[in-house]
Amino acid sequence: MNTRTRRAAVSVTATAMAVALAACGSAKESGDPAKVSGAKKGGAIKIGLLLPENQTARYEKFDKPLIEKMVRELTAGKGQVIYANAKQDATVQAQQVDTMITNKVDALIVDAVDSKAIAGAIKKAKDQGIPVVAFDRLAEGPIDAYTSFDNEQVGHVQGKALVDALGAKAKDGQIVMMNGAITDPNAALFKKGAHAELDGKVNIGKEYDTKEWKPENANANMEGAISALGKDKVIGVYSANDGMAGGIITALKAAGLAKLPPVTGQDAELAGVQRIVMGEQFMSVYKPYVQEGPVAAQMAVALAKGQPLTMITKSTVDSPTKKAIPSMIIPIAALTKANIKETVIRDGVYSTSEICTPNVKDACDAMGLK
Repeated sequence: MNTRTRRAAVSVTATAMAVALAACGSAKESGDPAKVSGAKKGGAIKIGLLLPENQTARYEKFDKPLIEKMVRELTAGKGQVIYANAKQDATVQAQQVDTMITNKVDALIVDAVDSKAIAGAIKKAKDQGIPVVAFDRLAEGPIDAYTSFDNEQVGHVQGKALVDALGAKAKDGQIVMMNGAITDPNAALFKKGAHAELDGKVNIGKEYDTKEWKPENANANMEGAISALGKDKVIGVYSANDGMAGGIITALKAAGLAKLPPVTGQDAELAGVQRIVMGEQFMSVYKPYVQEGPVAAQMAVALAKGQPLTMITKSTVDSPTKKAIPSMIIPIAALTKANIKETVIRDGVYSTSEICTPNVKDACDAMGLK
């Protein structure tokens, strides 16, 4: 892990070490005798990590190294993370679960490509005594623990930001809603929160569920919306994440708009932050990955050792297939030009030099970002 991310993870690491020392319960206390095998290994445990895709920068830039680092911290360097990325293929991810079972991992962290499709594979893992942590997306099946952000609140933050950006002109034209993939349960929560803020306050001209969250699909959808509504009628775009915002903004530029309308986003990807600095993208949602990944690692290590989750989880959630799943929900924040210094730079996610590349330098200088 690079120096920036290591700095950002320091406080989380300290918390996790305290949890590791406190969580000294036995497998018997956890109520699941299948977890005894992991406990017998001491620190020499294997954690399987399955991430859904590699187009969104966060997964391999932040989540994977942060989880690996935390597992090392919690196991005195003896723990091992076995990693696989499904590249947006649910069938591949199910096969990866089978491989993890064959490799006899002691716990699994799964960020599902398709929350419903993965349920059978998760049950197979559980049948083999492997506890499963749902990471970022609430997968169906016999999940043992879950950590994510308040995903409905993400939509509220995005929708409110768009309404605020439009101000008195909120009903002077049409907005386009570019939601995420229907296979991602988080996308439905983002959409729900956004609609709660947008409905009745703006005119929604077109709305799309974007296949596989792909920027090129968002770009094609946006081209269709511009053609249907007319470029001068589009006064704002709700984009569920930064990757899609990039494709949307490309389509808006290609249409020859004199001024870009406000476009939302999520994930605080570097390209998204740079577009915010340049005034091309109005906002993103900053989700502190330096907390989420390490919490998933804490959960997985505790479960692998047969320890209770009471020192880690603060609440419970219900999935369509299981009630009262122990969970930890991480808070989020709106990211705009006004608070870049107080969020992604302060937390060590990006340095000023990374953001202010030559094509962004003038905009950085204009806002005093040096």
